[in-house]
Amino acid sequence: MTHSLHGRLMLDLAETALTAEEPALLCNPQVGGVILFARNVESRQQVEALVAEIRAVAPQLLIAVDQEGGRVQRFKQGFTPLPAMQQLGDLCHRDREAGLALTRDCGWLMAAEVIACGLDISFAPVLDVDRDTSSIIGDRAFSDQPQSVTDVAAVFIAGMNEAGMAATGKHFPGHGGIFADSHLEAPVDHRGWEQLSEHDLVPFVALADKLGGIMPAHITFPAIDPDSVGFSDFWLKQILRHKLGFDGVIFSDDLAMKGADVAGDYVQKAKLALDAGCDMILVCNDRPGALEVLDFMTEQQVSGSDRIKGMLKTTSLSWAQLENHPRRVATMAQLQKMHSNN
Repeated sequence: MTHSLHGRLMLDLAETALTAEEPALLCNPQVGGVILFARNVESRQQVEALVAEIRAVAPQLLIAVDQEGGRVQRFKQGFTPLPAMQQLGDLCHRDREAGLALTRDCGWLMAAEVIACGLDISFAPVLDVDRDTSSIIGDRAFSDQPQSVTDVAAVFIAGMNEAGMAATGKHFPGHGGIFADSHLEAPVDHRGWEQLSEHDLVPFVALADKLGGIMPAHITFPAIDPDSVGFSDFWLKQILRHKLGFDGVIFSDDLAMKGADVAGDYVQKAKLALDAGCDMILVCNDRPGALEVLDFMTEQQVSGSDRIKGMLKTTSLSWAQLENHPRRVATMAQLQKMHSNN
């Protein structure tokens, strides 16, 4: 496998430092990425040390985290607490100019802090159109109006890009239309193509060329296609690649989620996700499951992806440079003010 091709499995780590068996695991050519969770985090300095440890054994890996803002922020201590995206959307609704400026700065700040720890990406932003419908999305979404989601997400993405981070839009083609949580069950959305294309799909269509990555939802839309989106040739190849012209990385959502079980066991899920067009598949919080997938991919000699390198960070900012950076200081003051007004 040449160096420009990346392994296509992203897995997680057990602890706050690498365990004895993890360096060998990360050096497997089929492994292309690592995602950090709250259990991997004690402090900012420890995260930096862990990332340095990962880079020392496998420098080419894509290192990720879910640092959206609001209730989905794995990095807390020593990091700026970011508002839920819905708060930013609401602010834009009340005062468009100030709201969009702060949203852009929040995108930059989130990305800059993550990059300063040595990571490449945060899986953000959420492009779902929702306010109160979904049990898992809710205030993670900018708005329940498709055009508002598009406008506000566009500046958040621009801010991320300014810090040197590629954005990942999730959860294609939209998780906001149903209550069910795909971590716990396999949601089914009965809406047809017309409803989706006028509503949930709007932000994905508008922003496809601004996103480095897209993550499909573990949802089935039986009126459109019988397969769950992340395992669907129709959704990933015909719609996302051809119709939307998306050329970035398609990340599967975590194959350990209950919503993925419609596709079978781990090997079946991995095979279907790769065949459907996922560039990188995530298997998290289940090491035996991840090892099963890794054995399958090694056996099949799954070819690497040259798209994944497009997600690597493009700047190397240190905490020393970022700590008193004028933009960071100003944004933190703005957020403080916003917080005290609420």
